[in-house]
Amino acid sequence: MINQEERIAKAIELFKNGYNCAQAVVAAYADMYGFTEEQALRMSAGFGGGIGRMRQTCGAACGMFLLAGLDAGSIAPHDTTGKNACYKIVQDLAAAFKERNGSLICAELLGLTKPAPCQEKGSLPIAKKRPCVETVAEAARIYGEYLQHKQGK
Repeated sequence: MINQEERIAKAIELFKNGYNCAQAVVAAYADMYGFTEEQALRMSAGFGGGIGRMRQTCGAACGMFLLAGLDAGSIAPHDTTGKNACYKIVQDLAAAFKERNGSLICAELLGLTKPAPCQEKGSLPIAKKRPCVETVAEAARIYGEYLQHKQGK
């Protein structure tokens, strides 16, 4: 079993290797839900850069929310209780992320006023100067804390 600190380190490593913020967080935990790393990377690919680089909800936070759905999402169309339980988890994760990072909005976290163009090859060092490594680590940490709390540790 991979421990929480190893998962956080894996998320950071994935991000530093060029995966987007959402991919890094999801891939660090996806094995727990029976997904391969490739599947995790594909399912979360569109959430980076604040959802498709629109600089909306932070991709690292979106990664946590995707994981929450894998962990507690309802699959019955009329399961209001199950949906509400999952939404509560997402709201709690979002509150923790916002408390620790100051915002859920990518543009605010980056200090941007407009969306950035698609990343050019070689622009990764610019991204590394931004707080993204820290937000990826924090999202992975918050999700790990959620799992520990859920398990009663």
